[in-house]
Amino acid sequence: MKNKSFEMMLKELEEVVAKLEKKDINLEDAVEEYKNGIKLAKECYEILESAEKVIVKENKE
Repeated sequence: MKNKSFEMMLKELEEVVAKLEKKDINLEDAVEEYKNGIKLAKECYEILESAEKVIVKENKE
């Protein structure tokens, strides 16, 4: 996932949420989608955290 842009991962995360909100998803697929969503969310958080550090550093200079 490291080579995907933040925007791409966010879109994928939105798709995961949409799939999980459907009533017709079976349990096994729901668990896999959930695990994928957690990975995407963590990756997005890391990117945002890194961007925040850059902004804070630039504001101090």
